[in-house]
Amino acid sequence: MRHDRFHGRVRGAEQACDRAGCDGHGEFRAPGSHASGFDGPGDYRWFCLDHIREFNSGYDWFAGMNAEEISAAQHPAAGWDSETRAFRPTAGVDEAPRWADFKDPLDAISRRARSFRPHQRADGRVIAPEERRALETLGLTPEADRKALRNRYSQLVRRYHPDKNGGDRSLESKLQRVVDAYAVLKGSALFA
Repeated sequence: MRHDRFHGRVRGAEQACDRAGCDGHGEFRAPGSHASGFDGPGDYRWFCLDHIREFNSGYDWFAGMNAEEISAAQHPAAGWDSETRAFRPTAGVDEAPRWADFKDPLDAISRRARSFRPHQRADGRVIAPEERRALETLGLTPEADRKALRNRYSQLVRRYHPDKNGGDRSLESKLQRVVDAYAVLKGSALFA
């Protein structure tokens, strides 16, 4: 494997350096004026090696922070208190798409729109996202009836409850998710 001497270089860049008066090739990317968000992946400025060095030397990550915020950001455990996107309870559904996963921004936007499309049962009842997550937790299909719901709940409680599985307390978090999912579904109009 051949490593480039300069990390971040984009070889074969066709754009010119964004520094006024420079005729070099812009092979290094720097943040632009528009940050990544719901409305797109943001924009970048492209610089040659000399001007990216100049940009980096003048960049202050701590700009606008007070002494306590700087100290917290420099702490070795900084950032470990937050969950990554995949492990958040919403799995990043209400956040900006990961634009780098898509070649065309319209693909990201259409994927996001499809994720909000309401799910329906065969009888036409709309399944709310919370109900859909509860059904997935219990391993039930959207067409399940009240009897199937009670049977599946009883089966999972017997599997995960410490009194029923030989005192194994490692499954209590799964048990709590099952109980929460059952609480959502037992009062739902889907099982009325």
